[in-house]
Amino acid sequence: MLRLNILNRFLLRRFFSGVGLVLLVVCGIIMAVTFVERLPSNSDAIAALYDAWMRLLEYIPMFLPMSVFMGTLLTSYKLTKSSEGIIISSAGLSPYQATRPFFVGAFLIGAFATMVINPYSVKINSEHITTENLQLIDNKIWLHENTDKQTITMNAKELNKINDSLEFINATIYIQGPDFKLTERIITKSVTLSDNKLTAKQAQILHDNGATTSGAWETETLLTPQTILDRYLQPNQISFWQLPSFIKKMQSIGAPVRGHLVQLWTLLFLPLTMIAMASLGVAFSQTKQRRNYSFGIKFSLGIITCFALYFLINLFNALGATGTLPPMLSIIAPPLIIIAGAGIFMNSFDTI
Repeated sequence: MLRLNILNRFLLRRFFSGVGLVLLVVCGIIMAVTFVERLPSNSDAIAALYDAWMRLLEYIPMFLPMSVFMGTLLTSYKLTKSSEGIIISSAGLSPYQATRPFFVGAFLIGAFATMVINPYSVKINSEHITTENLQLIDNKIWLHENTDKQTITMNAKELNKINDSLEFINATIYIQGPDFKLTERIITKSVTLSDNKLTAKQAQILHDNGATTSGAWETETLLTPQTILDRYLQPNQISFWQLPSFIKKMQSIGAPVRGHLVQLWTLLFLPLTMIAMASLGVAFSQTKQRRNYSFGIKFSLGIITCFALYFLINLFNALGATGTLPPMLSIIAPPLIIIAGAGIFMNSFDTI
């Protein structure tokens, strides 16, 4: 248990206020930039604002670690400048003990982002899935179904989700009989998959006898919108709570799941990453000066270090996604390295 509950609650409030201020500024900048960027492609300002909000939710995992670092550094700076750090030290707390509430706060932020923000972001963005959210093959969407009656093969350039249906744009569909002989080729600008049925309002149909007809076309299929999305969705389009069962299902059919494993471990160990960034902020804020505290220099050095660590984390993620490292090791190694380095610095500073 944490000692000096009143003091720890005070430090925890200061930490949340510092991180909250940084998040407010960063989110405001991203929302403003994204709103201006998406305004021309939306019908009105409300739609553009909603689009910017969805984009912001996607960007949270990218800037959250840096925001925790900057918030920790800002909180420590305020404590030092207001002489509250001296009062805390006089209470008999070492730098490590005084910053334990920061680590608790960082853990809570990471846990909230994993268990609440990620599922909410996935739910919101799943209502507007486009080709950008899918893992394509040769820049196309390929579908294949083989039954006793026929074989259906389809490729399309784009996909849009409309309510519970999927709309495929610029699609070509090949129908083969039980003997794998091509019976029909359908070319259409739009085909809809819903209720186990493929439907096109207007299509060009080329028959096996050489005849060509135009008009509406449809066929029964075992494919469903959910099975298509399960096959093509990118790992970040799947909720943290759904990833374990999704990975098991994909493994059972022999589909590659390395990227999904990296995403699962990334979300699971996000609280550890937040603790690592908080410890880095504490390490950079260590000082025995109050009046001549070079906050600007340390802040600048910390930002540069954050970018270097961001590159390191992405490098480890890439190694995990390609199979060079086990997915779990590629995710857990960077924060452990950061915590170890920051801990060594804080311990050496405390003993000076």
